[in-house]
Amino acid sequence: MLEDKASATATSVARLRAAHQVLDGEPKVLTDPVAIGLVPGSREDELRADAATLQTPYFRAIRAILVMRSRFVEDVLYELTRSGTRQFVNLGAGLDTFAYRQPPWASVLALFEVDHPATQRWKVSNLRRLGIDLPTNLRLTPINFEKTTLSDALGASGFDHSKVSCFSWLGVTQYLTLAAIDSTLRFVCSLPAGSSIIFTFILSPSSLAHEDQQICQHAASRASSQGEPFLSEFEAPSLRSHLTELGFSKVVHLTADEANRRYFSCRPDGLRAPGHEEIMWATV
Repeated sequence: MLEDKASATATSVARLRAAHQVLDGEPKVLTDPVAIGLVPGSREDELRADAATLQTPYFRAIRAILVMRSRFVEDVLYELTRSGTRQFVNLGAGLDTFAYRQPPWASVLALFEVDHPATQRWKVSNLRRLGIDLPTNLRLTPINFEKTTLSDALGASGFDHSKVSCFSWLGVTQYLTLAAIDSTLRFVCSLPAGSSIIFTFILSPSSLAHEDQQICQHAASRASSQGEPFLSEFEAPSLRSHLTELGFSKVVHLTADEANRRYFSCRPDGLRAPGHEEIMWATV
């Protein structure tokens, strides 16, 4: 992303999450009223006016995966909170809204949003425009990875390295080098047993069906045109083995097929997640 501007891809994600609230059927995969009006073009009237574009197969597919991956994290976090997790770190939080619509069970969590300072400043200004206050259990954690480490940035925000923690890392790894990805994974691995990270990854095009290849190529092209090119892709079996080699004791791979069975079965709107991006949940 550009040094002095909020992430363009984060803005696009927020708008598509809002579109799910307005244009898709019930039940919502992710109920996110805060997303409506958060960014330009995300008011209900604006979304309905642009429905012809937003209901094309490409935008429906991308919208499905965006809401599904956030829903999966929130489902996992609920269970982890019940078993004692007390810190939740949203890496590359962008314009995610969990902290601002958090359910009662999340009040026991210390929430950390880690992102570039420019994106965070713009997000806060938009929330204030909507009259939404920052919750008391939220710690904004600005970071420039060229100048500081994740450990230092979190420590400056009050993160307790001795507590079991859950990390969410959605829609980020494709923009990073393999070395940068490993650095974050090793940091999570250094935390107490039971800590975990849930992250998305882009599959190698050679492993994809033709339709999913096209969606991935379109997504990569749009991101590159916004100054945020894709840098990394993975074969799922190799990635899973690598996580085990790094020291994670348990790895759960949520495939696109399983995600569709879990979250999109029998929907009246036919919404389905594409196959180019999947999820790993790795536990220390």
